Amino acid sequence: MVAAAATHAFLPVVSPTSDSSGKPLGKFGGSIVASVDGRGNGLSSKSPSLGNLRVRANAQIPPKVNGSKVGVMDGFETDEVTPSSPPRTFINQLPDWSMLLAAITTLFLAAEKQWMMLDWKPKRPDMLVDPFGFGKIVQDSLIYRQNFSIRSYEIGADRTASIETLMNHLQETALNHVKSEGLLDDGFGSTPGMSKNNLIWVVAKMQLLVDRYPVWGDVVQVTTWVAASGKNGMRRDWLVRDTNTGDVLTRASSLWVMMNKETRKLSKIPEEVREEISSYFLEYPPVVDEDSRKFPKLNESTADSIRTGLTPRWNDLDVNQHVNNVKYVGWILESTPSTVLETLELASVTLEYRRECRKDSVLESLTSVVENEVGDLAANSGFIECQHLLRLEDGGEIVKARTDWRPKSYNTIGSSNPLPVESA
Repeated sequence: MVAAAATHAFLPVVSPTSDSSGKPLGKFGGSIVASVDGRGNGLSSKSPSLGNLRVRANAQIPPKVNGSKVGVMDGFETDEVTPSSPPRTFINQLPDWSMLLAAITTLFLAAEKQWMMLDWKPKRPDMLVDPFGFGKIVQDSLIYRQNFSIRSYEIGADRTASIETLMNHLQETALNHVKSEGLLDDGFGSTPGMSKNNLIWVVAKMQLLVDRYPVWGDVVQVTTWVAASGKNGMRRDWLVRDTNTGDVLTRASSLWVMMNKETRKLSKIPEEVREEISSYFLEYPPVVDEDSRKFPKLNESTADSIRTGLTPRWNDLDVNQHVNNVKYVGWILESTPSTVLETLELASVTLEYRRECRKDSVLESLTSVVENEVGDLAANSGFIECQHLLRLEDGGEIVKARTDWRPKSYNTIGSSNPLPVESA
């Protein structure tokens, strides 16, 4: 009885039935009701030892083996018997636990990977807490600092950061400074008062000195602040340091004035705008002494190299719909002789912006090498100076520039500026 009960629990009883005419079901010719035990022995349907347990024989025997019929009694016709599905039992109705276990394992492995990516080790005092984090305001909300990592796509043929990369860092820090102070309105650094009067900032002059160019993987810290410059100007300075050594890599100073967005003419600073920005001015001397030398006249007859047909692309425009000032530096270098670019490195650049460049402008870049003949540069180990002019095809001057070049092996690292280095 125990065996019978266990069998009932896992093997449902299937009783043979017949139609109303009393004909037995099945495809065999005789009136056979096959009941088998677990060993395949035929048992009577009335066997008292198994009670009502009756199982239909559903085994399909191959009709031929080596060309001879086997397992079929003479006189019986055989049809192809389609095997039935396995009986539904408690075991085969359980869910696929292996799939569930695999899913749980995958989740745990993903969580462990994310956990291991977090650096929970305590930082040494000389290590940056967040070398790639967003900048912050320091020193009574007058100075802004931000760190930048030099990416592989920001380096040039010399395997150092390009001058455009450095200038983009300066511009980004300046805009983030204004944004952090809550003065960024609908333009590049426009205050609410400037937007009300349709005014925008434009750079009039910029000087940049490079002591050393950072390389791929370096982390640099850019510090910036603003100060008054005359009655209608604003000066912005930058210091770029190596976060590992604290050495000053780049110093830059710029003069900004206001321009009417509609008329595109320079404008005085309205009193309400002066009140908005004056409290953020830091009384501190410029980090670069002003280069007051006049630019010599440069034209086709005095230029050593000329590049024509320069046109701005859509991506060269900023939100004020004129060419970004960093793009001008790239156009200036387009006409710089290849001998200069290959044998020397840019030590300083002075830019004097005359007028803006719009998206439909076509420009020419002119360069003149001062003090040295271009053919002698490879053998010359000293410094040289270049004069540059970026102008429209009709002759209108866009930018005048002066660049100083030095041997690539020259090193002028210094950190004498009193502003301390601090992690952003």
